[in-house]
Amino acid sequence: MEEFFRTHTYLVEHTNATVRRTLMDEIDWSDRMIGIKGTRGVGKTTFLLQYAKEHFHTGDRQCLYVNMNNFYFQGRSMVDFAGEFYRRGGKVLLVDQVFKRSDWSQELRRCYDLYPGLKIVFTGSSVMRLKEENPELNAIVKSYNLRGFSFREFLNLQTGLSMKPYTLDEILTGHEQIAKMILPKVSPMKYFQDYLHHGFYPFYQEQRNYSENLLKTMNMMIEVDILLIKQIELKYLTKIKKLFYQLAVEGTIAPNVSMLAQEIETSRATVMNYIKYLADARLINMIYPEGQSFPKKPTKVMMHNTNLMYAIYPIKVDKQEVMETFFVNSMWKDHKVNQRLHDNTFVVDGDLKFKVTDATAVRKTRVSNDTYYIRYNTEIGFGNQIPLWMLGFLY
Repeated sequence: MEEFFRTHTYLVEHTNATVRRTLMDEIDWSDRMIGIKGTRGVGKTTFLLQYAKEHFHTGDRQCLYVNMNNFYFQGRSMVDFAGEFYRRGGKVLLVDQVFKRSDWSQELRRCYDLYPGLKIVFTGSSVMRLKEENPELNAIVKSYNLRGFSFREFLNLQTGLSMKPYTLDEILTGHEQIAKMILPKVSPMKYFQDYLHHGFYPFYQEQRNYSENLLKTMNMMIEVDILLIKQIELKYLTKIKKLFYQLAVEGTIAPNVSMLAQEIETSRATVMNYIKYLADARLINMIYPEGQSFPKKPTKVMMHNTNLMYAIYPIKVDKQEVMETFFVNSMWKDHKVNQRLHDNTFVVDGDLKFKVTDATAVRKTRVSNDTYYIRYNTEIGFGNQIPLWMLGFLY
């Protein structure tokens, strides 16, 4: 136990979160069982340590961070460890990568029942279905998602500013006034392409080749998160990777499931399951017509964020697809995005219509009053024509 406390103290002292994540203020920290999901590379470990740093002074033994990667837990249960921490006066146990234990959900439930004064905050993969697949946690866990940097967070980090997020309604009704407050401080377009290329994952700040680091992270998402958590045999790994690559290079179109099944030599049903796993891992987004959902075939499959597009196949990056990917990724946190059949209109939350378009192209098209035109290549908008970068301020 002493070694864990020393590790905790060292990690907290050396944690320097360059951007304070908005999720920190969205979580109800009074709950006893809190699950924080997120894809690899978005900063879940830093998030836990930042929480400890904000709420407990260095050396306070009421809070302890542990990582289930530690081989110590191959010989001791989480329940026993939590019990010893609790008897020593522990109040908050921060458990990183909880899914590394096969019986993690049952152990969390036992901790909850046995130690009523103990709060557990744990992190897990976005592939995990905390409540759907773990009924023992259904009534006790509060689940949250930690995402990669928004454009706003990236911009704050690059400039040292502290610009606040806006709701979708605030942007739709007041984007001209918001632009007047932001543009005197910074020119968002000077940073926008950098964000599209390498701004989503916090590890872009590390002194390493970003694309190579991202490729390694993507491989880990498939090799560990999908195969381990979904309990898929290793022999199917190459099929999932090949499918992911095919989806990436085909662009944002409806997948030809029959052709993909032939390509990776499996059934149509298996292809759709693999696509769903890739979406759960936050590698792709599936866009459906209104009223439809999995297991039906999506209208579009696109990369989860624009950084993935540049890392996988940089010689074939279509600008319109990049901008639509940014739009969907920005909306995805708090809003439901569908697509109307036979045109490029996105429908958000069932009734709001959007078209993502080049600012110069809007002038050449007939503008409809019932549609919002999300324009790229511009910093300002007017009326129902809104600059795309501003949607990066949704969180």
